[in-house]
Amino acid sequence: MDTIGQFYLKKRIYYHDTDAGGVVYYGAYLKHLEEARAEFLRSKGVSMEEYANKGFLFPIVRLEIDYKSPARYGDEISVFCRLEKTGNASFEFAQEIKRGEVLILKARMVSACVDNKLKPVRIPEEIRKNIG
Repeated sequence: MDTIGQFYLKKRIYYHDTDAGGVVYYGAYLKHLEEARAEFLRSKGVSMEEYANKGFLFPIVRLEIDYKSPARYGDEISVFCRLEKTGNASFEFAQEIKRGEVLILKARMVSACVDNKLKPVRIPEEIRKNIG
């Protein structure tokens, strides 16, 4: 199966990611997805911390996940991330998590660009240039 993009982050599943049966708790995948998105943006020269200090925040406003196969304690996973679309005040990402060639989950999410009052604002032009 082809991956959705070239950017990925390798991670290990630890005990704190799992339920009593050693299977990854469904909500624990969210932190892995977030870390990959943050590192993807950092690889493009975009620091979320820097923009937060400038008054720009990027909350997730939509999330869709299809769980395909479980991951377990000790597994090594790869978390893939691709920017699908950039709107005036939002980004749309496609992500996958795999264990080797086994698809664990597919996700789509929308991140809005908002100000400190949580009102939508246009994505800064320098971010647009950096992410291509």
